[in-house]
Amino acid sequence: MGKRIRTRRRGKGSRTYRSPSHRHHGKVAHPPYEDEEGNVTKILRNPGRSATLAKVSFPSGTVLMIAPEGLQEGQTVTIGKTIIDRGNTLPVGDIPESTLIFNVESMPGDGGKFARTAGSSAVVISHGRETVVQLPSGKYKNLNPRCRASIGVVSAGGVTERPFAKAGKKFHVYQSKAKRARRVSGVAMNPVNHPHGGGAHQHVGKPSTVSANAPPGRKVGRLSPKKKKKGRR
Repeated sequence: MGKRIRTRRRGKGSRTYRSPSHRHHGKVAHPPYEDEEGNVTKILRNPGRSATLAKVSFPSGTVLMIAPEGLQEGQTVTIGKTIIDRGNTLPVGDIPESTLIFNVESMPGDGGKFARTAGSSAVVISHGRETVVQLPSGKYKNLNPRCRASIGVVSAGGVTERPFAKAGKKFHVYQSKAKRARRVSGVAMNPVNHPHGGGAHQHVGKPSTVSANAPPGRKVGRLSPKKKKKGRR
């Protein structure tokens, strides 16, 4: 029968592809507070994330937030107040155009979904019935003006340029992110271990895409491209 391919094993969620819980400080999201002012008590390095975190103390409680570039311990941040300053959180409808933001909500109150990785940021483009935001991918997204976001750029922007120096360090970093540091290509395997394995030389030997009609267990990897429908002239 052979063993299951990598994408199938990753989807199952075994220990190899599971980030250790002790390397995460907790849930990171916009707190459900309104019109409050907090104090940054500590800047934390989270091995399970690329960005650093900020521990902020509010009158209603202490929360973890993604730290922007330049945030320092002892600094004051606000939530809900219309103050355009680094680290402050407010609705995107109240943020001026061309402002850099991060941890943008897709729906009001979900805690933040977009632009959360190190060095990333989105840009407010225009306002209207909906607020248009350009995401780090370049895609334009129409959002509810009540969706919240933080001002600034996510910290640790140069983390991807830092060399690992040793293979062991790369192993532990990738393990914290639920990834494998070393991968073997399918064409280098035996046919019993991967559909692309075997042969006189390294080549796939058959279409590497997966049919759109494949069952759920096989519908992984590169899906077959869809045919474009010709419009009427």
